[in-house]
Amino acid sequence: MRVVAQGTFDILHPGHLHYFREGEAMGDELHVIIARRNNVTHKDPPVLPDRQRRDMVDALEMVDQAHLGHTEDIFIPIERIDPDVVLLGHDQHHDESEIEAALSARGLDCVVRRASGKEPQYEGEIFSTGQIIDRICTERC
Repeated sequence: MRVVAQGTFDILHPGHLHYFREGEAMGDELHVIIARRNNVTHKDPPVLPDRQRRDMVDALEMVDQAHLGHTEDIFIPIERIDPDVVLLGHDQHHDESEIEAALSARGLDCVVRRASGKEPQYEGEIFSTGQIIDRICTERC
């Protein structure tokens, strides 16, 4: 079974590892699509360049292959990969039913699932890129 995860992955953190491990456990192959900077419109654009973010994700043991997203159509990489499961991050802004409808309209027969969140177990743990950036600015700027 082939699983696709997707996101920005600007600053890799334990929340991303939780997401990837969950995806890895769902199938035999985990493919990760990294959003291109120009396509990130729902939040501040990533700091790191597209290829650098892809290379960081691709270096992780649980990821079989990392792909850059398409510049115009986010579904093109999904069509190429032809997954059995599209795993959305627990806090991603995508609506599952809209993604399922778009995939179905393109003839892709796959399930859309939402990953679980990871709760801090110890004081000071952070699972959000925005919170990491905020802490860096507070403590270092």
